[in-house]
Amino acid sequence: MKRYKTIFITERGLRHQQAALNAAPPELEITMLRQPDRASLLPHLADAEYLISERTGTIDREMIQAAPQLKLIQRLGSLTYDIDTSAAKAAGVAVCYWPVGTVIRVAEHLVMQMLALSKKLRESEAIALAASTEWGLSRRSDEDTFAYNWSNRQNVEGLWQRTIGIMGFGEIGTELARRLKGWGCTVLYNKRRRLPLEVEQELGLTYVDSDTLFSQSDYIANLLPYFKETDLLIDAAFIAKMKDGAALVSCGAGGVIDEAALAAAVQSGKLNGAALDTFEWEPIKADNPLIGLAKQGYNVLLTPHIAAGATAAAAEERLGDFANLLSHIQGQPLKYQVV
Repeated sequence: MKRYKTIFITERGLRHQQAALNAAPPELEITMLRQPDRASLLPHLADAEYLISERTGTIDREMIQAAPQLKLIQRLGSLTYDIDTSAAKAAGVAVCYWPVGTVIRVAEHLVMQMLALSKKLRESEAIALAASTEWGLSRRSDEDTFAYNWSNRQNVEGLWQRTIGIMGFGEIGTELARRLKGWGCTVLYNKRRRLPLEVEQELGLTYVDSDTLFSQSDYIANLLPYFKETDLLIDAAFIAKMKDGAALVSCGAGGVIDEAALAAAVQSGKLNGAALDTFEWEPIKADNPLIGLAKQGYNVLLTPHIAAGATAAAAEERLGDFANLLSHIQGQPLKYQVV
């Protein structure tokens, strides 16, 4: 059986790399490279027939010309602005993107987190489930008989006309912005390398500096990965820069947040609420201060690291990484083709 030389470029750690390799079909001879510099990458491209780029990473004319046998560039994710599609077309190389299910589910989870906090969902549900007589006599509802907000909840709003700041803007941030577009939100972002204007316009994004993002956002969505530089980055000093009454939602790395500082900010009223799907210690420890606040009725929503779904790192979730490559080998139509 012929095996096709495939270069797989990723920014992700060993666990995610292995999940992808476990799903790879035998037709592909894969070389996995994590954040390679150009000097080390170019020799690998000399005989490469397929190039997989996970989420982001510049693929320019020089790289394409260094790969004379290249047939297909597969971007895992939805952004292709950093791929020189003109050079690829001139070289006869197809370019495709591939939506990532886990990424989309995390973006959906973030929307749920923000909605739950904005509606004070846990508190409101607890009141409804209690069915207490303290709120007065119940009467059967009809067109003109109902008891709107019978428990007299305050500051129960929504996301319309709110400002949402995205930290750690990447593929998940992209899908979050897509889902918020049309909701009447202002979506702010900051990253080291600003997106092209046309991408900002497509996604409805406004680029701002970090201090502006912190001070103007009603909701900050944390999507920062874990690195030494981001360890407990969201601490008391960080939270002090946030807008009073704002809320923090997080599906980024758990070790990025000082959970004690976050709990103190919610308890003091500095923040209106917090929703986390990841934690510094997993499974979550019983002494996590956010658990106590949630049990006391504060606007805190905690979920057990399930935003990406039940199969976030399973091999079957990664089969799509290679679907277009197999289609190309078998002479079948490609999906999500750009050029």
